Amino acid sequence: MTKQKAPRNKTLELSKDEIKSYAEKAIRLSANVQIDDVKNKIIHQDCLKALDLLPDAFIDLMIVDPPYNLTKNFGARTFKEMDFSEYKEWLDLWLSKTVRLLKEDASVYICSDWKTSIAIPEIAGKYFILQNRISWEREKGRGASNNWKNCLEDIWFFTKSKNYTFNLNAVKIQRRVLAPYRDNNGKPKDWKENGNERFRLTHPSNVWTDISIPFWSMSENTPHPTQKPEKLIAKLILASSNEGDMVFDPFAGSGTTAVTAKKLKRNFCAIEREKEYIAYTMKRLELAESSSEIQGFENGFFKARNA
Repeated sequence: MTKQKAPRNKTLELSKDEIKSYAEKAIRLSANVQIDDVKNKIIHQDCLKALDLLPDAFIDLMIVDPPYNLTKNFGARTFKEMDFSEYKEWLDLWLSKTVRLLKEDASVYICSDWKTSIAIPEIAGKYFILQNRISWEREKGRGASNNWKNCLEDIWFFTKSKNYTFNLNAVKIQRRVLAPYRDNNGKPKDWKENGNERFRLTHPSNVWTDISIPFWSMSENTPHPTQKPEKLIAKLILASSNEGDMVFDPFAGSGTTAVTAKKLKRNFCAIEREKEYIAYTMKRLELAESSSEIQGFENGFFKARNA
């Protein structure tokens, strides 16, 4: 007997036939290609093979969420924990291949956990200029019994040159005003009012506590074990690209970067080797045709968590 989903469970699920059908919509590269060949395409291939076949200088923004140095199952394959020096060699192997793909004013964001984080500036610093480190609260899970609960991850921000895009006004955060002071004329002082809602727009910092990890009641949720939230990726895309720019992801997973780029009117190109996750990516891109909603991002502003 098939178990019925709870009424509020919005997790995206695909049958075996649907996985086969959606995965067939991705492309494979067998020779060097031009930009139009990969524009708004998902590449079903190992990134080490595909990267060598992509065109020069076509990427405005690269967002990378590589496997952390942990033993974890990703679909039909398992990424196995390596010796740390071996992991750094693996990082360098694929990252070095991306340099020629980036425009001179391109930006790069690389995700990491606390263990692998120290390797990122060492390896990526050979090719790019380090601009910042974002630390965000990954509030999920029940924690360990003999250690501190791990709920912090990093995103390292690099640029290829000193000339790069950063759209500050696009990533301001809408925070609820707890002390709504008014001036002598009764007008809001450094805050705005919309009906019963009182809020202030604040500059974003490099510490993010407003992110919710996708879970069963969110429509963006998939079976992928390390899926990043659309809200998280939206901040990176809005800050470091413009409409019509090319956003690239060499480890697409279930497609969050490509889907979010599409919702924000950017072009995208992404690589993923697992058939199942290719299928979820293609399904999510299909759903994005009818809805560009990003949970936690409303009317052009990011809302604080649970606001």
